[in-house]
Amino acid sequence: MTPQTGPSPLLIACALGIEHLALRTGDRAGADGPVTVLRTGMGPRAAERSVARVLADPALDAAAVLATGFCAGLAPGMHPGDLVVAEETRDPRSTVPCVATDRLVKELARAVPGRTVHTGPLTGSDHVVRGPERADLLATGAIAVDMESAATLLSAVRTGPRPVAAVRVVVDAPEHELVRIGTVRGGISAFRVLRSVLPAFFEWHRSLLLPRR
Repeated sequence: MTPQTGPSPLLIACALGIEHLALRTGDRAGADGPVTVLRTGMGPRAAERSVARVLADPALDAAAVLATGFCAGLAPGMHPGDLVVAEETRDPRSTVPCVATDRLVKELARAVPGRTVHTGPLTGSDHVVRGPERADLLATGAIAVDMESAATLLSAVRTGPRPVAAVRVVVDAPEHELVRIGTVRGGISAFRVLRSVLPAFFEWHRSLLLPRR
């Protein structure tokens, strides 16, 4: 991939209004280039359509794309408020590798000290995953699941080569299933973490612009 020589855009995509609120009220200082925070709507089809539409704008032709928001953890020992950095996103159509994940892990540890950061495959689903289905997905090697990340990154790379990544905050896990986000401690914890991660996203984006040696 050819390094950028000047500020390039960053597109941050999430699905839910509460996720969008967290990102809009987070610390926006430190961005290197224009930043667009896109609310795609819920589900893979909505995510794919929204991202394709936005990236059709010539101003975003070289944009890096980062999918974020909440997810369900699949592995035992995960807790609400933990972070997931995808090494790749998966759905039945494709696997999309993520870029500079080591840098994301480093910057997230700095932005949200004390929070556990998990790395591994992030799988997509077209519905909310609960109960025994978690174990089935864990058996595939995935460590977390959400409905939009895989579709977001697939849509992004279909428009042309670009850096992509996915970072999700665990809102429920096998031992901590939620019924309604925002009404229990796990949802509130995940919201607070998501508000705090923008500086890490900006540092990841900045690292993509540096010449490689």
